[in-house]
Amino acid sequence: MTAPERITVAMDDETFMMFKKLQEVLGISQSELVRQAVKFYSKYRVLIESMEDKKMYTHAEMLKVGEHVIVDIDHWLLFLRFMETHPDKEQFWELNKPIYEAHAEFFKHKSYGVEDVLKRLEACNYYTLNQVSRNDYTLILSSDVLKKFVKTLLEETFRGMGFTVELKEDFAKLRVKVLSEAPKEKGRS
Repeated sequence: MTAPERITVAMDDETFMMFKKLQEVLGISQSELVRQAVKFYSKYRVLIESMEDKKMYTHAEMLKVGEHVIVDIDHWLLFLRFMETHPDKEQFWELNKPIYEAHAEFFKHKSYGVEDVLKRLEACNYYTLNQVSRNDYTLILSSDVLKKFVKTLLEETFRGMGFTVELKEDFAKLRVKVLSEAPKEKGRS
C-alpha cells in the first residue's frame, strides 16, 4: 500500500464555515470530508452538470426558504378545476395580482430574462419548455386546466418586469414570443 497523497486546500471564509459545520455534523476528519466530497462529486458529476440538476438545484433553492411546497399534481389540478367553477373565481385571480408583482420583483432583482423565468417556472412542473428559436418558446402543458393559470402568471410577471411578450394558446400548449426584453419607456404601453 502506498502512502496517501497530501494536498493543501485554500478556502474563503464562507466555504470554510460550511466545511467546518459539515465536519462537525458528520463527525469526521477534514481528510475524510474531502474524500467523501470528491467521491460524491465524482459519482454524481454527470447529474450535477445536467439540466435535471439545474432543476434539482432550483427545487432545493425554492424549498429551503419555505416559500414553496411540493403538491401532488392531481391535488393541484383539482384545486384549479375547483377554482374555475367557484362563484367567486374572479376574486381568486384578483388576489393573485400581488403574487405576480412579487414574482416580477424577484426576477428583476435576479436580473432574469424571459428564458430564465420560463426555465424557473418549468422547474415548478407547470409545463415542459421547448425553445423553438431565439425568441420563440412552446410550453407543453400537462393539462389544459393549467393554461389560464400559467398564461396569467406569465403575462402579469413579464408585464411587471417590463418585458413585451406575445402569448398564444393552442389546445395543450402556450406559445411565447419575446417581442422585447427592454423595459418599456414610461408613458408608453
